[in-house]
Parts: sequence; structure tokens; C-alpha cells
Amino acid sequence: MNNKIRVIVAGAGGRMGKEVLKLVLEDEELVLAAAIDRSAKETDAGRLVGLQDSGVIVSSDLEAALAAGNADVMVDFTTPQFAYAHTALAIKYGVRPVIGTTGFTPEQITELDKQCQDQGIGGLIAPNFSIGAILMMKFAAQASKYFPHLEIIEYHGDQKLDAPSGTAIKTAEMISEVREELRQGNPKEEETIEGSRGGYYNGFRIHSVRLPGVFAQEEVIFGGYGQSLKIRHDSYERAGYMPGVKLGVQKVMEYTGLIYGFEHFIE
Repeated sequence: MNNKIRVIVAGAGGRMGKEVLKLVLEDEELVLAAAIDRSAKETDAGRLVGLQDSGVIVSSDLEAALAAGNADVMVDFTTPQFAYAHTALAIKYGVRPVIGTTGFTPEQITELDKQCQDQGIGGLIAPNFSIGAILMMKFAAQASKYFPHLEIIEYHGDQKLDAPSGTAIKTAEMISEVREELRQGNPKEEETIEGSRGGYYNGFRIHSVRLPGVFAQEEVIFGGYGQSLKIRHDSYERAGYMPGVKLGVQKVMEYTGLIYGFEHFIE
């Protein structure tokens, strides 16, 4: 097939990066252009994930891979420390970024969108690629029209760097698009331990739990007179994100500009 999408995987040695490598190497519609990891050793990308040798050696030089001119898309699951620079670099070389790393500021997203527009390419930043998680966000936003009193609790492993999670922030943003700001609780409430009420966002609270043994869960709790509603999503393994990653890779080939949020692809 001549229309395969050629993909660079940044953060290939990480847990999500390895899942993306498996996706690209095993999918007939995708082909691996390069595998990048800052702690790379002379290892074949296929062998790194327990597959047959692919002929692609893991490298630490992202710019060289981008400058080679043989990639259509860069998928990045690295860290907030590096993701912005990686995204800007990919756009510079005309490679469409698909970013699963969280921690981007609104100003950075606006700037990256402008860069994509200038280059005439598409890009995607998605705090969550899980289709189930996206549906949870959409259902929560819909419910907030009728249950404006709510709180968000998100759970991740104790090694996650940012809090709240990008998924929780995106959920809060989607709720706030349809819910006017409403300060909840007793106006005279006081925290006897600082931070016990969680982070404040547009009138409601977001709580972040960080514990070993936890993968990724989020629930939105709504309270009303005489009733409550909980909308919850649980992720059990990273492979569950891969159908969304593939869809993101395909979609960025079809438009110009940077889209923030995978929910734009879910009807």
C-alpha cells in the first residue's frame, strides 16, 4: 500500500510509547518511520516491544528523524517537560503532532495552533485517547445542565507528575462550557487542613488521588435534592487507548490547525 501513514514515536521506551510502537508495527495502515527515546540504546524497535525486528533502531535524536522528511505524523507520550518543544519541532518540519502528554497551557495551545495553521498541517493534543473516557466527559457535561452541583475525583498512580490530570481538566472545561459558574457549599466553610476541599475550578472542586497500584480512574459526582448521580470511567491497561491513538493519527491527515481534545472526533 502506498498510502500508509508514516509515524515517528517519541517516548518509545516509555510505557505508553511501547504500546504505540506495537500499534504502529502491527497495523497494516501504519508504518514506523522512527522510534525516539532520550535514553535510547542500540535496540531494534520491534525487539523493544517483544516483536520481530523492524529494521528501525531506536534513536535519541528527534530532530534528525523529523528533518529526514519521511514521516507524516509524530505521536508523543513523553513528559510535560519536553512535549511542548517536541510539538513545536515537529510542526517546524511539517510533521503532524499527535500528543498524549498533558500539561500544556492555553497560551501554548494557541501558539501551536497558529504554527500548524502557518504550516498548513493538522495537529492534536488529547488529554485522553480512551473512547470510554471521552464519553464520560460528554455525559458529565450533559448532566451538569440538570445537576449543577458537582465535584470531580481523579485517581492515578503515585508517579504521575501533574495534578489534576489532563483528563480532569478537560472534563471541567467541557462542563464549564454549558454550566454557569456556581459557588458550591457553605459560603462560611473553612479548611482546617489546607487543600482538603481540593482545587477550585469555576465554582466546583477537583480532587487528585495519587497511590501506587492505581492505573487511571475518574468520577464526576453530582448532588441534587434527595438524589445523587455518579459518572465514572476506569482504565485497566494502556492498550485500551490505542484505537483512539490510531484514529487521531488518521484524522490529523485530514484538516489544518491544532485540535485540543479527542472528543471532537466522537459524535
